[in-house]
Amino acid sequence: MNLKKTSLNPMPPVKGGLFFVLMTAALTQGLLASENAPRAPFAQWADLPALGQLVVGALYEQSEAYYVWEGHERHNITVHSQNGESYGIDIRQGYLSLDYGITERWAADVELGATTVGWRSFDPAAAVQESTGIMDLTLGVRYQIFNETNSSSCWIPTLTFRAAGILPGNYDQDIAFAPGNRSAAIEPSLLVRKHFGWTGFGAWGDVFYRWMHTTGNDQYGAAIGLFQQIKRWELDVGYRHLQAIAGEDIVLIPPTAGSPPPWQGITYKRDVREIRDAIEAGFSYRTKGNWRWGFHARKTFDGSNTDSKLWLGGSLEIPFNHLFGRGQEAD
Repeated sequence: MNLKKTSLNPMPPVKGGLFFVLMTAALTQGLLASENAPRAPFAQWADLPALGQLVVGALYEQSEAYYVWEGHERHNITVHSQNGESYGIDIRQGYLSLDYGITERWAADVELGATTVGWRSFDPAAAVQESTGIMDLTLGVRYQIFNETNSSSCWIPTLTFRAAGILPGNYDQDIAFAPGNRSAAIEPSLLVRKHFGWTGFGAWGDVFYRWMHTTGNDQYGAAIGLFQQIKRWELDVGYRHLQAIAGEDIVLIPPTAGSPPPWQGITYKRDVREIRDAIEAGFSYRTKGNWRWGFHARKTFDGSNTDSKLWLGGSLEIPFNHLFGRGQEAD
């Protein structure tokens, strides 16, 4: 799409101040990152809530990007104001979440969140372009194929299959670098976690495929990493790849030769062929009441038709046991 002016607000709505929005329903464990659709990091969905247990979570996170890749070429899009402020592409989003254990092997989840994105970089007058709305909604069912804690073999990991549907949100689908695909999709995935080596050490993995019904540019993602558990703490680090297998390249209209950004415009189609590679890390802490506090970071370091986001955020999960008379006490 060509540059579309969605707002002429002289103040950047996403630079400064916290954006936190309260949603009305959701079924998943606390999410720690987002990649076009809400998804738990570090393969956390491999583990299920206890039978009859409901885990309620909340999250806030934000990102900034000052570089983009036009195809495979990297560009600086930083806009500097007269008072010394620097502006790029900014996203703020929040979630409420729930995750319910149906049986010992089955769980159901649903994610609902709200988001806002804003930038000045592709408006010739450096005016703010922004969109705010409900994020793409995801609904999933998980089946735990193996659980390493009750397996007869020391080689068996915790392995879980998840089947999910994605429904489009209501943010502006035509704004460049929209915070999602705004496409109906089906998303099967496999998640694995396995302890090995010394006490508390292990590895995790996460692979998925998205059939994009609305836009047609299917995506796949893969992630792998390590974790270390120390008493009530867990530390995680990993690498994540996301790629659309079809779609269009973005096209930037450059500023006047020798001039700094803003750029004169951008062509950004809905079916953009986005590719990105990122490193991620985080830590979490479980209280004696089994509340889980988490903090995370993710940085895109390479890609195509994407921006160099740095995500920072935090989350909280609170378990509720004995729901409908079926729950079990947490460890």
